[in-house]
Amino acid sequence: MTLAIVLAADPAAGHLTEPGRPAGEPLTERLAAQWRRAGADDVRIAADLTELADLVAAATGPVLVSGADLVAHTAVLKHLATSPVGPTVALVLTDPPAPGQATVREERGQVVEVDAADATGVFGGALRVGAADLPALADAARRAAGAAPDAPDARLTDPASAPGVGAADGGPRNAVDRLVADLAARGTLIFAQRVRLLVAHRVGDEAQRAAAEAAVAAVDEDRAELKLSVKERDDFFTTFFVSTWSPYVTKAAARIGIGPTGVTMVSVAFAVAAAVLFGVGGRPALVAGAVLLYLGFVLDCVDGQLARYTRHFSAWGGWLDTMADRFKEYVVYAGLGFGATHAGFRYGWALALAAMTLQTVRHMTDTWYGALHDEAARRPKVVSADAGGIGGKLNAASTRVQADTGSVSYWLKRTVVFPIGERWALIAIAAALFGPLVALVAVLVWGALAFAYTGGLRTLRARWMRVPVMATVDAGLHRDDGVLARTLPTTRRPLLLAVLGALGAAGTLVWALLAVHGGGDLPVFVPVLALVLLLGAAQASRAPHEGSLDWLVPAALRAAEYLFAIAVGVAGRAPAWLIFGYVLVLTLHHYDLTARLEKRQSAPPLHAATLGWPGRSLLLAIGLIAGYASIALATLGAYLLVVFVASVVLAWVVLPARARGGVRSPG
Repeated sequence: MTLAIVLAADPAAGHLTEPGRPAGEPLTERLAAQWRRAGADDVRIAADLTELADLVAAATGPVLVSGADLVAHTAVLKHLATSPVGPTVALVLTDPPAPGQATVREERGQVVEVDAADATGVFGGALRVGAADLPALADAARRAAGAAPDAPDARLTDPASAPGVGAADGGPRNAVDRLVADLAARGTLIFAQRVRLLVAHRVGDEAQRAAAEAAVAAVDEDRAELKLSVKERDDFFTTFFVSTWSPYVTKAAARIGIGPTGVTMVSVAFAVAAAVLFGVGGRPALVAGAVLLYLGFVLDCVDGQLARYTRHFSAWGGWLDTMADRFKEYVVYAGLGFGATHAGFRYGWALALAAMTLQTVRHMTDTWYGALHDEAARRPKVVSADAGGIGGKLNAASTRVQADTGSVSYWLKRTVVFPIGERWALIAIAAALFGPLVALVAVLVWGALAFAYTGGLRTLRARWMRVPVMATVDAGLHRDDGVLARTLPTTRRPLLLAVLGALGAAGTLVWALLAVHGGGDLPVFVPVLALVLLLGAAQASRAPHEGSLDWLVPAALRAAEYLFAIAVGVAGRAPAWLIFGYVLVLTLHHYDLTARLEKRQSAPPLHAATLGWPGRSLLLAIGLIAGYASIALATLGAYLLVVFVASVVLAWVVLPARARGGVRSPG
């Protein structure tokens, strides 16, 4: 249940009145009504911070808090209440700060500092606090009210010295601003909810209130929300060839009652149909496949736009969207691989495998570099000795380019990294005009160049930032080590060992390709040596991951496992489609982990049953040495697929139902 609290302790609450109501009646009632329309289950008006603290202490779900000086569209409050970016979110405005209001500095969508000298906005007087942060909110309210008798620090019992009580201008701070300042001072992870197209202002007198209400009335709320459903910053192809008309599809889907999940499923069907047509070959089929692929990508954008427009967000929907995107792309690779092989090219499946492996490893680096940036944003700024070095210069240049939206350099930077819109556009155009083989080669060439470009720049910037991001998460989980790795002796240098493991697997694959091409067999010692290198990488599972480049470890381990599995399949002369299918199942398992990392979720319910990459690699090596590589790939792949499906059902159906009381526990 969501509780909304309007705090009537601010000065504005005493003199701002509703039009047509008796003089002196506070504006709090209007905000309370807006919170109800925004979806709050229970709405209360707290006279002061002490009463607010008591309400928060009794709450069991998210709490929405606003001051009494906010005039805004109801949609602004609804967006704050339903924001999917994080559990605790603060409204941030671009208005100049008034006395008593807190300024904030944002980085990567996070409020990283309050009352900073280089503030990027002003606190909007409203925030949503997740259930895990409610104790901190209640304590912050008591501290700000001077009601913390058991505080270990004398400063906490003195309202004048509590964090955030004094405004930046030295005057008294508004009550709700004290709360956000205190939460930020505690290190609470607070995300920023910016206001675009809609209107939100904090007002201090009747003239300001009247001006703000006039601004609210001048905006078509529904039309603004439809525009807001489109991402503010997207890639070139998506911006100019999809988002120019996809909102009309979004509006139609909302009217007929199709939800985001339904749109996602239709998008998957379009991609599968495109893959089948690419496999069939022939100009009409290739052109039809290209059209379906484009329409499938449009629907891929529409499902997110529909979620934002209708405010129907869920952890399941976010997870499904991530997994569906990767499944669709890799099914298309399979169709292209089959089509190229069917057209007479011997290594069509090999190109599809290479494209899938390259893209997965790229995505792993994208995920972890994003986590690195988020962690760096949360840390206090320290002037590095390398501030004027190449890493610092690259960071400054990137910041300037990203700020210059619409410039040629901005769009070049957005395009050269080969995002999903550009990948799908390239596949569609190349397949329709030249065929599956050219499409796969084009994807591989551009993807490899983009990987080299982004990898090089990110490595230099990461060395400059010096943030050990892998030390802040469950490294064993996201390395996907499994039980076997935990039984091995611990060795340090995780990145070096992971890279050596990947190089050993790559060497094994090259040797296997040469041996099979020459009509011979892979010597037994080669996969054994590669397995030794892999297990050497596994020994770093429990070692500290404190290096500034250790965010590359998960990607290196993914490359090592995939390349080793492909080498086993090649050496064992397994069907190419079987090797592709096995690696596809592995990618689904690993994307499940990264999706959970991005959504801040725990490990999958059956993660231990996946055996870890060392265990899986060991079983494949045994199968190859025994002469049953195909059987090993098929059996292990089928097992992992069953575990994955069972884990999905447990995570998203059974366990949530039990938590709601809908399913009784056995016995």
